[in-house]
Amino acid sequence: MKILIINAGSSSYKLALYDVNTSVLAEPQKPLWQGCYQYSAHEGNGHVTAWQRGQKILDQAVSDTEHADTLSMLLNSIALDNGPGTHSLAAIDIVGHRVVHGGSVFQQPTVITTKVKTSLQALIPLAPLHLPANLKGMALAETLLPKALQVAIFDTAFHATLSEVASTYAGPYAWRKQGIQRYGFHGISYQYCAARCAAVLDRELTHMKIICCHLGNGASMAAIDQGKSVDTTMGFTPNDGLMMGSRCGSLDSGILLFLEQHDHQTAEELMHTLNFDAGLKGISGASNDMREIVRLCNQGNERAKLAYDMYIHSMKRNLGAMLGVLGGMDALVFTGGIGENLPALRMEVCQAFRASGVKLDAAKNVQCQPDALISETSSNVAVLVIATQEDWCMACTLSSMASQKI
Repeated sequence: MKILIINAGSSSYKLALYDVNTSVLAEPQKPLWQGCYQYSAHEGNGHVTAWQRGQKILDQAVSDTEHADTLSMLLNSIALDNGPGTHSLAAIDIVGHRVVHGGSVFQQPTVITTKVKTSLQALIPLAPLHLPANLKGMALAETLLPKALQVAIFDTAFHATLSEVASTYAGPYAWRKQGIQRYGFHGISYQYCAARCAAVLDRELTHMKIICCHLGNGASMAAIDQGKSVDTTMGFTPNDGLMMGSRCGSLDSGILLFLEQHDHQTAEELMHTLNFDAGLKGISGASNDMREIVRLCNQGNERAKLAYDMYIHSMKRNLGAMLGVLGGMDALVFTGGIGENLPALRMEVCQAFRASGVKLDAAKNVQCQPDALISETSSNVAVLVIATQEDWCMACTLSSMASQKI
């Protein structure tokens, strides 16, 4: 079964094509084909690249062109049994669309219909930067691949298992009726990493308590009990919880009221600050990239050191909260660009939880390549580094749906 995964953003498309013959989340496979389009508003142009079985087959700058033209260029580079061209597209059975927000309406992968798209339009206020791009990607895919089944997979869906206690904010109860609640994000990553963690340890996921740390430019944690999300750090928006690259994470709401009243900042200005000028970037004054923060720390930059130390402190605080909710943990998972590539950070975080049975093997931590167990054999908690594979997770989900004759 040929399954195409589309991750549409406002200035990018990332695509992956898989040939899947499993209905379970099995050992990850490399895609048959990958494509990417990145557009730079500053430069007024973009770039398309594509790989077939690991070999680059397309590498081309494009002018300020229509997304449809660029997506068509990418898709027509796919070479299946009969070589590249539009005839290859007919072999694609299902197109899966990663959708960042499903609100409380969509809690399962959903076949895309006119009614579904209308419902997603109504949810745009919950994710104004993401849902319009998702809807545009659906429209383009329906035009270019009219015979393929189109399915939406929601990043919030994994957290639909949160209890009312965990998902309700302590404001007026009427907020909940307005859809103001904790939704959580990075759900597809958590679904994959939890299953992969159990597979690496050769244990039953339904018998495990796992805390997973998804650490990239956007960062969050999730407490996972028996394969289900019971709490997570991101909330109504992706701005809650951990300190991030350019997002502030948890913040006293009174600060915003103060800035509005005393500095006369508008909602738009505050929103921009919280999402683009805060976090590592805001504190360091230099970068939202942890690699640059570490480089500056090594040069003695005090603001970069403050940003790094605050990031670690934020992780310890939130990890302690997740641990309290779970009442213990069997495994601690690090994933995402920072989680997978920064041994020093993993060491500092784990050392803070030695009293909870976490014992990191220093050599394994430094030398590890995902997917790897990096804890000592005497550790009561298994510590793992896992390379998240969200596209593969979605492909397996769609294969499972097809086997149930969706």
